[in-house]
Amino acid sequence: MTTTKRRSEAQQETTRQPVPVTHAQRNPGMPLDMDWVSRVHINRSAVERRAATMTTRRTVKKEWQAAWLLRAITCIDLTTLAGDDTPGNVLRLCAKARQPVRQDILAALGVGALKVGAVCVYHNLVPVAVEALRGSGIPVAAVSTGFPAGQNPIEQKLGEIEASV
Repeated sequence: MTTTKRRSEAQQETTRQPVPVTHAQRNPGMPLDMDWVSRVHINRSAVERRAATMTTRRTVKKEWQAAWLLRAITCIDLTTLAGDDTPGNVLRLCAKARQPVRQDILAALGVGALKVGAVCVYHNLVPVAVEALRGSGIPVAAVSTGFPAGQNPIEQKLGEIEASV
């Protein structure tokens, strides 16, 4: 990649206006109740016995393997957290999120539309991902707060979170 192209992409990122995000419904949240945690009792010897048998158990039966693999795809968050991420990288990731498995394979399995659980990007690329996934129902997860080091001041972390939402 040429220096001119990098500069051009960097200028586009800084001049891009945020895309308004509309949410069908927000989770109102709830207060943390630690009482239920303190009431949990664990039979340690039973857990250890059960854990020891996990490696000896059979895998998913052949006729169910495809179903379980397809289900696993719906639980995956596709993530790009490269320090030099570009809108182009995010657009490619979003295209993969919209169609994680080739259509001919899905047709052969008799499966309709399939999508991943979410797309995860740094907060400065959230508008690109939101626009690319518009109408798909795939949520965008934002990595903020100076990830991975997290050494930013709390005010800056809160600002990043607010900007992402």
